[in-house]
Amino acid sequence: MQHNLNIIIIMAVLVGQPAPKFTAAAVLNGSEIVDNFTLEQYIDNKYVMFFFYPKDFTFVCPTELHAFQEKLSEFENRGCAVVGCSTDTAESHAAYLRMPKNQGGIEGITYPLVADTAKTISSNFDVLTGMYDYDEEGNLISDNELIAYRGLFLIDKDGVVQHQLVNNLPLGRNVDEAIRMLDALIHVETVGEVCPANWSKGKEAMSATDEGVSGYLANN
Repeated sequence: MQHNLNIIIIMAVLVGQPAPKFTAAAVLNGSEIVDNFTLEQYIDNKYVMFFFYPKDFTFVCPTELHAFQEKLSEFENRGCAVVGCSTDTAESHAAYLRMPKNQGGIEGITYPLVADTAKTISSNFDVLTGMYDYDEEGNLISDNELIAYRGLFLIDKDGVVQHQLVNNLPLGRNVDEAIRMLDALIHVETVGEVCPANWSKGKEAMSATDEGVSGYLANN
């Protein structure tokens, strides 16, 4: 007997909602393992750029991890913490951090790397993925390793998600675009203007009025 299984997957939109809370193990400053890391420590103090990557000791992942490190001062100058997360253990993170960059490792990364070994953080942020096999009756008979998509979440100082982006596994992200979105959020909060398409820091923004958009379009 054969069954055609129609599986509908709906990705959660977390924008406008409080970021899911968690307490988990993490590696800090490239070597220190703690077991009580939480994003709540940043509320009322910093923005957070929280990103997921699929797995330690892989291929696209170290390029992203180093790219965030290279721009870390730009995030920090804007009052934003950068935090990475995968479903690996904290011990795996620590070993990866000891591996030199020229050998494919992430030595030199200083921002926190969270260990989502229970898969609950990835699940709550709705970026958990895996391949599943079913028997002829439609029963789950095996599942491959569950890892996270390349999810990125910009969280404001109130702990609310303001921007999210989810890439499939082979598609690396643009860290400059993450900074642009952070700049846009800061501009909206501090100046009160909205940011049009392709806006970047220093460019003209506009008021959210009929006059504002007509004036912007007349100039652009």
